[in-house]
Amino acid sequence: MFASITEKISNVFKNLRGLGKISEKNVTDALEEIRTSLLSADVNREAADEFINKVHKSAIGQKVLSKILPEQQIVKIICDELVELFGGNQEIEKYTAKPLKILLAGLHGSGKTTTAGKLALLLKDSGYSPLLVACDIYRPAAIDQLKMVADSISVACYAELHSKNVSKIVKHGLQYAEDNNFDAIIFDTAGRLHIDKQLIEEIKDIKKIASPNEVFLVADAALGQESVNIAKTFHDALSLSGIILTKLDGDARGGAALSMKYVTGVPIKFIGTGERPADFSAFHPKRMANRILGMGDVVSFVEKAQQHVDKQEQEKLSKKIKKAEFDLNDFLISIQQIKKMGSMSMLIGMIPGMSKTSMPDSDGKKMRMMEAIIQSMTIQERAKPSIIDSWRRTRIAKGAGVELKDVNALLKQFFQMQKMMKSFKGEKGIKKMQAFASQFNMHIGK
Repeated sequence: MFASITEKISNVFKNLRGLGKISEKNVTDALEEIRTSLLSADVNREAADEFINKVHKSAIGQKVLSKILPEQQIVKIICDELVELFGGNQEIEKYTAKPLKILLAGLHGSGKTTTAGKLALLLKDSGYSPLLVACDIYRPAAIDQLKMVADSISVACYAELHSKNVSKIVKHGLQYAEDNNFDAIIFDTAGRLHIDKQLIEEIKDIKKIASPNEVFLVADAALGQESVNIAKTFHDALSLSGIILTKLDGDARGGAALSMKYVTGVPIKFIGTGERPADFSAFHPKRMANRILGMGDVVSFVEKAQQHVDKQEQEKLSKKIKKAEFDLNDFLISIQQIKKMGSMSMLIGMIPGMSKTSMPDSDGKKMRMMEAIIQSMTIQERAKPSIIDSWRRTRIAKGAGVELKDVNALLKQFFQMQKMMKSFKGEKGIKKMQAFASQFNMHIGK
């Protein structure tokens, strides 16, 4: 997501390096390149022009601050305006209303049903007792899918299998929620084209009956220029309160995110970054702007780690690393902990500087291969990797379905890591590690 914009903007910044001052010509040239990259990413033309004009106005004539390079100052201006374009310093919604009623709308295949489950899980973790209401009476197996989603996260689902009256389903769902003390009701509606007047009228009726606190447009991040018309039609019909962007883990060009926010003035509230129920979070304009500009998103990375990484396992690993007792079992645990956090391409984008680098393992294939190799070893081999001779390596390769060179590469990488950890053992080692980490602006304590 946003990879093409990030790459092109990074190239623009490279061209600005070494400048003695900010001049109208170098700013104009740079912004024209950025404008082109925004348009190629399907950003609405008006939104792109307004963004460029604001940056140009802020940059021209601005005095370069001492100890700050001109390109750094331009980066800050662009970052600030990008944050504004995404919604400014919007506060993350903390719901307190009970009952909380949320209506989801959108096109066919935008991910509404999956999003309904993700939103229910988020509210459940916040202390709510959520109920999913199945309002899609058109798509085959839509109700079954919502029930499966509900079961996977252990939340309730209200559905009427044979009813064709959506208005009655909504009324009955509200009554069911009241009778059973559910305090968060999420209405999963049918996908509808923005040009289908009959279905647009239907969802307007649903809104009248449900009287929701929030009306979210669930939109696929891969939407192109048509996202403007889609967002405008739904907003005119329903007075949207927010947008939920789905499939941000894909290779979408990302223009829809900027375009829909611009044309409706409605904030992006949540984003879906994967297929799992937990791959869902509040949208932070500044964090997204940082990622687009190649600055990473360390805060989100840490939050994901806190959410998915087992603290007890991490403490065990830390103790082993300090004693230089790290073996292949620990290596396997580390790989599995990282996998819980999400796709490698998403995690790489959160690490400053990494989004600019072409990563051969961005889809996680290499990690899965490493996991298979270690799992093909015996307990003794994992605990004492030094006993793995050429015969054992051949057997492991066959068991994992990989080539011998892949097993050799993994063991070489592991032994290098083990050697480095031994050099960091003890008090002197910690000082050595701190010196090593300082090269990368990291901080390691005792």
